[in-house]
Amino acid sequence: MILTPIADSELPNLLARFDGALSSESQRAVFRRIVDSGDPARATAQKSVKNHSESIDLITSFYIGLKPGAPRLDVSWDGAELRSETEAYILLHELAHYQLASPRRRFTVDFGLGPGPETGDRDRAERAALLFGAAREHEEAMASLLGILWEAELGHPALASFLDQNWLEGVVRIQTRRGAAIHFENILAQLARDGFVTADFRPARTLRHDEDGNPGLGPV
Repeated sequence: MILTPIADSELPNLLARFDGALSSESQRAVFRRIVDSGDPARATAQKSVKNHSESIDLITSFYIGLKPGAPRLDVSWDGAELRSETEAYILLHELAHYQLASPRRRFTVDFGLGPGPETGDRDRAERAALLFGAAREHEEAMASLLGILWEAELGHPALASFLDQNWLEGVVRIQTRRGAAIHFENILAQLARDGFVTADFRPARTLRHDEDGNPGLGPV
């Protein structure tokens, strides 16, 4: 959920500030793909149905199990199947978590990260948590950006998620610093180093294959 609401009239200036604060043209190209992906608002009802179907198709291409019902019934990911009755952008965020999780956590409730905003059985997710503190926050940031890149790749309104997940917060609150741009650059660079995005920063079909503390990757 967005921390500091942004008025429609302010958004173009904030996006331009963020764009100008980025260090390279390749980073700007990624950011512009996100910005150009659509309206900053969520998809309309008709479009959201199409987006949901496209997200499901992508998820099943990773051989990820799905089951009916919303995450509020229990958990988003039970270690084997993903609850499918939620918004497309949430499904793509969960796909990103699946890719980024270590093998042990890939088969753990809610990827061993504790409860998320959609989780119904918060106690169950808390008991299954395996990653904590700064390591958890870093993986959440990576999953956020990777999910947004999947949205942009599919032509979904990635800008809405970019705003909702507070990637512009530093621009809004600290007008003279480029902290938000640096955070974006750092997370994008980490995704690139780890092989989760291609040379031109498009999402890759990569899974982590080593356990926490010894990161590694492998293709699907």
